[in-house]
Amino acid sequence: MSEPTRLSKRVIELLGCSRREADLYITGGWISVDGQVVEAPQFKVGDQRVELLPGANLEPVEPVTLLVHCPTGTSAAQLQHLLVHERHWEEDPHARRVLHGHFLRQEQSLPLQNGASGLVVLSQDWRAQRKLREDGAKVEQEYLVDVAGELPASALERLKKGLVHKGTQFPPCKASWQSEQRLRFALKNPAPDLLRQICTALGLKVLGMKRIRIGGVPMAKLPVGQWRYLGDKERF
Repeated sequence: MSEPTRLSKRVIELLGCSRREADLYITGGWISVDGQVVEAPQFKVGDQRVELLPGANLEPVEPVTLLVHCPTGTSAAQLQHLLVHERHWEEDPHARRVLHGHFLRQEQSLPLQNGASGLVVLSQDWRAQRKLREDGAKVEQEYLVDVAGELPASALERLKKGLVHKGTQFPPCKASWQSEQRLRFALKNPAPDLLRQICTALGLKVLGMKRIRIGGVPMAKLPVGQWRYLGDKERF
């Protein structure tokens, strides 16, 4: 048995490369230990088989943006638990090699309405982060809201102009019926409890809320509790 050593040191010995190159190979997901990809340069190895995978390159891991279909009441800690390989949507149209590094230093933008489920954006990409941080107030969000109660036909027109209720002025929003108990709302930069407050002002009881779109990016068929990559041509 050989003395355990850092994986990066073993890769340097194996390939005759520099420390930086070894780290890039490892964090890029190009090194396997006994057939299993290991992305941690500090991982200790003994007599295990260490191999460089076919197609390996020294390109740094590019920052990614992830779209998550969060269940209702998902906390920040629970959201992190969804960021694992096993939760990646197998039908992801923008799939790529899933790396552990894709789950690190993710920043959440545009939080859900209180008590809502649906589309959440996490990004490592400073360009996407800046877009959602600086232009978030201009980005339209779409929600489906299940309600109980009766609503006058004129109420939806009032919402377009900005509902006033008991001295409170609500921001204008677009609303339409999707079914007998489901309203579709499209609005910009909603406060954390805005939709519930609007529905209460209209005499409706909220039974559930789900965000299905942020800007030009829909949640579409992404299953609850799973995530996918943001495509290169998708724009918020």
